[in-house]
Amino acid sequence: MSLINTQIKPFKSMAYHNGNFVEVTDESVAGKWSVFVFYPADFTFVCPTELEDLAELYPQFQELGVEVYSVSTDTHFSHKAWHDTSDAIGKVNYPMLADPTHQLSRNFEVLIEEEGVALRGTFVVNPEGQIKVMEVHDNGIGRKASELLRKVKAAQYIAKNPDEVCPAKWEEGAETLKPSLDLVGKI
Repeated sequence: MSLINTQIKPFKSMAYHNGNFVEVTDESVAGKWSVFVFYPADFTFVCPTELEDLAELYPQFQELGVEVYSVSTDTHFSHKAWHDTSDAIGKVNYPMLADPTHQLSRNFEVLIEEEGVALRGTFVVNPEGQIKVMEVHDNGIGRKASELLRKVKAAQYIAKNPDEVCPAKWEEGAETLKPSLDLVGKI
């Protein structure tokens, strides 16, 4: 069953964020757009390239009122050590959530049980706590932050304009479609 349009489940996680350890819960993310970016593990290979790419676009996410949360099954202590020793991860200004109990990875259905790590899963959650975008794929395939940003913009647009849809390759400011009987077979 798809997680699209389902409510995120209750959670509590420690995070490393801006030089501090902070607690993040389902209640603390309520009321704003959130993006959860799951990755397998700290001190690995593809992961720092993704998190650095996301860090470079983080100000644009913030301009949209979106908080970004990276999540792995490592501890918040490991996140801090990685942040302190990696040039790429040193650029990360968004909260890095720890999931050593696997609660979040199970909640979002990305845990590889036999390995104890998460698949690369990306979830856009609206202010009401509903999952509006999800993408899960093999751990060898890196993601592109600009495509995630585009999807967030589309999700926010549709939330404000529920009678419209965003076609393929839609970019902010581009034309949308208004589904109707008159449009059937005309595209």
